[in-house]
Amino acid sequence: MKKWIAMLVSFSVLSCVPGFGPGATTALAGEAKNASSGKTELVVGLSQDLDNSLDPYQITAAGTREVLFNVFEGLVKPDTDGNFVDAVASAHDVSGDGRTYTFTLRDGVKFHNGETVTTEDVLYSFETCAATATNTAVAGALSDIGEITAEGNVITITLPEANSSFLSTVSSVSIIPKDYTDQATAPVGTGPFRFESYIPQDRVIFVRNDDYYGGAPALSKVTCRIYEDANALYTSLDAGTLDMAFHMTLDQVNSLSNGYEVIEGEMNLVQALYLNHARPPFDDERVRKALCYAIDVDTILELTEDGHGWKLGSSIYPGFSRYFDESLVDAYPYDPAKAAELLEEAGASGLSFTIKVPSNYTPHVDTASVIVEMLSACGINASIQKVEWSTWLSEVYQGRDFDATVIGFDAAYLSPDALLQRWVSTDPSNMISYSNEDYDAAIEKAQHTADDAKQAAAYKAAEKILSDTAANVYIQDLADFVVLNPAFTGYEFYPLYAVDFSKIHPAA
Repeated sequence: MKKWIAMLVSFSVLSCVPGFGPGATTALAGEAKNASSGKTELVVGLSQDLDNSLDPYQITAAGTREVLFNVFEGLVKPDTDGNFVDAVASAHDVSGDGRTYTFTLRDGVKFHNGETVTTEDVLYSFETCAATATNTAVAGALSDIGEITAEGNVITITLPEANSSFLSTVSSVSIIPKDYTDQATAPVGTGPFRFESYIPQDRVIFVRNDDYYGGAPALSKVTCRIYEDANALYTSLDAGTLDMAFHMTLDQVNSLSNGYEVIEGEMNLVQALYLNHARPPFDDERVRKALCYAIDVDTILELTEDGHGWKLGSSIYPGFSRYFDESLVDAYPYDPAKAAELLEEAGASGLSFTIKVPSNYTPHVDTASVIVEMLSACGINASIQKVEWSTWLSEVYQGRDFDATVIGFDAAYLSPDALLQRWVSTDPSNMISYSNEDYDAAIEKAQHTADDAKQAAAYKAAEKILSDTAANVYIQDLADFVVLNPAFTGYEFYPLYAVDFSKIHPAA
C-alpha cells in the first residue's frame, strides 16, 4: 500500500455528496438557519484580506478581484457562458480585418459618485490602465493600440495588427471617473454595487446601486467578513452567522449541519507546485521533471477532493476549452523509479527543500501535505512552511524568496494571455524566473495572430513548451464549492474568478 494512503484519515474525506457535479446543488442535512424569506442583506465570508490598494488597475489578488467584480465594469464584460456582452457600452463592432473596434457609449450610465460617464472618462480609463496596470498582459495589450479616439458617443480603437483576443482586454479595463484620485481607498465604478467601507482584516461592505443601468439588484447590502483562519470561517458559516462562503473544501461542505445549499463548479485555477528556477537545483530541467514523475496527481485528487477537480498538464485550465490541451494532462505519469534516475543523473539525490504555502488556503495546504508524503516515498525531503497571505504575497510573489510553493493562478480576464503571459522571461509577474526563448516567441506569435484556429494552435504550442521543460508541476483545477443560505438563490458560476452578487436574490 502506498505510504500516503494513511493520510485519508487526517483529511477526513467523506463520501461524495449525492447530486454533485459542475453546477449541481444539494441541501445538506439539518434544519437551515436564518432561512426566512425576504432577506435582502447578505453576509459573506472571505478567506483572505483584500489588496492594500482597491484601485482596479492595481489589484493583484484573485480574492480582491472577484468581489470588486460587482463594483467595476468595462465597456464589455463576460457573462456566465464566457461571452462578452455590452456593459458601459450599448453596442460594439469589430471590423472584418480585426484591427478596428468600435464601441457606442451607453446613455445615462452613472458612476457611484453620481456623475454621468462620458467618452472622456473612457479615454482616461484606457490611458491610465495602460500606464499603471500591474497586470502586465493587459498593459502590454493596451500599449499595442495604434490609436484610440472618441467622436460623439462613439469610441474607436485601432490596432496596428489584428488580435482576436483584444475584446477580452477591453473587458478588463474598468471604466473609472477622470482624474478621480481616491480609487485605492474609496473605489468608484459603474457596477451594480457601490463600495461603502472597508476595515482591513475585518470586513468590506457594498450597497445596492439604485442607479444601475441594468436595474437595481435585489440585495440591498452585502457585508463581506474577512477570516484569515479557515476554521473560524467554517465555524461561523455552520453557526449561521454567515449566509454565504465560496472556495470551501469537500471536507468542509460534508461536515456542515445547518442545511445550507451546496453548489459545485470549477474554481478556474491552475494549481501547481511552482518551483523557483533561480534557485538551484530547480534551474535543472532534470530535477523539475523528476518532481513531475514523483507526484501522483490522481491520488492527490482522491485524497484532497474525493475525486473532484480536473487534472492539468500546463498553465491553462479546462474552462478555456478552445486552448486547453488535454494531451498534456498525462505527460508525466507517476513513476518514482524514473524520478530517482533523473535526480541521480542531475546529482540531486536526497534533495531537500521547503514549500511555502498561504495558511488561509486549505486546499493548497492539503495538496502540499500530500505532495510532501509522496516525495518522501521517493527519498525527497520536502517540508511545509505555512505563512500568512500577506507574507506569501511579499515574500513569494513579489520577493521571489522561496524554493517552491503550492498556489493557484486565475485568469484576470478571459484570454489565455491572462494565464500564459506571466511566464514570458521579461514579465515582472514571472515569479518562478522561467526563461525560454521558444516560449517567448510562441506567446508573441499567438498575441499577433488574427485567425482563431492559428492563434489557438500557437497558444497550445506555448503550453507544450511549459510541459516539455517541466516549468511547473501541474496538479489540478480545483472543484469550487459554494455554500449558500437557502433564504437566497440565484448564484451562478463564471468562467473566471468572479462572484456576482447582482444575480443573488431572496428565495421565494
